[in-house]
Amino acid sequence: MTGCPAFLISAPASGQGKTSVTAAIARSARRRGLRVRVFKTGPDYLDPMVLARASGHTVYQLDLFMGGEAHCRQLLDDASRDADLILVEGVMGLFDGKPSSADLAAAFDLPVLVVLDASAMAQTFAALATGLARFRDDIVVAGVIANRVGSDAHARMVAEGLPKELPLIAALKRNGDLSLPERHLGLVQALELPELDAQLDAWADAWDLGAGLGVSEAGDRVPLFGTQGRNLLAGRQAKGGDGKKGGPVDGLALDRRLEGCRIAVASDACFSFIYPANLDLLRVLGADVREFSPIAGEDLPECDALWLPGGYPELHAEALRAHPRFFADLKAHLEARRPLLAECGGMLVLLDELSDGEGVAHPMAGLMPGRAALQKRLAALGLQAIAWPEGELRGHTFHYSTMDTPLPPIATARNPNAGRAAEALYARGPLRASYVHHYFPSNPAAVAAFFGGESSSESLSRN
Repeated sequence: MTGCPAFLISAPASGQGKTSVTAAIARSARRRGLRVRVFKTGPDYLDPMVLARASGHTVYQLDLFMGGEAHCRQLLDDASRDADLILVEGVMGLFDGKPSSADLAAAFDLPVLVVLDASAMAQTFAALATGLARFRDDIVVAGVIANRVGSDAHARMVAEGLPKELPLIAALKRNGDLSLPERHLGLVQALELPELDAQLDAWADAWDLGAGLGVSEAGDRVPLFGTQGRNLLAGRQAKGGDGKKGGPVDGLALDRRLEGCRIAVASDACFSFIYPANLDLLRVLGADVREFSPIAGEDLPECDALWLPGGYPELHAEALRAHPRFFADLKAHLEARRPLLAECGGMLVLLDELSDGEGVAHPMAGLMPGRAALQKRLAALGLQAIAWPEGELRGHTFHYSTMDTPLPPIATARNPNAGRAAEALYARGPLRASYVHHYFPSNPAAVAAFFGGESSSESLSRN
């Protein structure tokens, strides 16, 4: 549907190497002078940080549940106007979840490239790839990428049996040195990896080499993305323009209901789980967004409303406590009855106490009664739809902590995939708190009403 080549990169399951392959293709194309735009399917913060560094451009979410089809279409249309290549990294397996990556591909006619970990298979590779390609007739699997092959001979073996219409696009050699470090929520954040650019260049080198190992059923070498009848990258000239555009919600018919409203946003390694589309929406609504870093010792700026997004408070508890004014500023903000949205890790910062992964208890701000503790097992994961007093917002939950609070919830989320995760929404005066990471474009009017001080939750809880 886009005006430039666009592909969805998926796999049969998580752990196959989708992120590294997508980043490698993006960095390789960028080194050729091409303008690359990358999107991430589904809720995710960590992979997009890496993909943004690889492509040199902000990575937005494409999620049919959180944002809706019209919103996703606008994001793709905006990107296609000055891009030479669009890549969309899928989520989990190609057909997993509702909506799935395959649903997204079908909605926007995106050809699919399947990444398969070939490290422990040979000819069975073709059987798996063929099954994925023929499972649904409303999507087109344009080719496969063999990841973690052991040798050139191994690459030829995995290509055996692939039908003519399903070529092996690339075979990437196994190399443990190319792996990125991980922690309990996924990849370590890009801003914490000083050698990331060198790593991305190494991935691009591996892709350039591996693309030369791609072979068709007839044994012919397959050009990069040659499945569309031509090599979409070789010799392609980059489009003109500086690539700088407004936010993805610029085209929406929205009143500037937050004109003049100063919204402070905590943004650093502790508070980093921020959808770029959320910030864009606040600005389109007229807000003056003021980002600050609590763990760097920066003070809460003068503001009319405050957003504490999720992140890693358990890793930065001591830095937060060492800040001479942060907790006191939060208290003063609430006492002035100014709106404060606290999501997941941002909510944990407001509790009486937070225990980290080693069992060490850290006193927190004491502005929301309760305690939380990090655990080894995943506590909740899933898409969420939750009824705010101002209207339903959508988002997701993903956390390893558990929390006890005497506050009664004012709402409980629903899970579109019928999963067990159904998070509570808490309100206490101007405070709104939940484990849910909200996707603001899912209901701009509700977001504007809350941050603009029009919240009806004031009457729900003043204790």
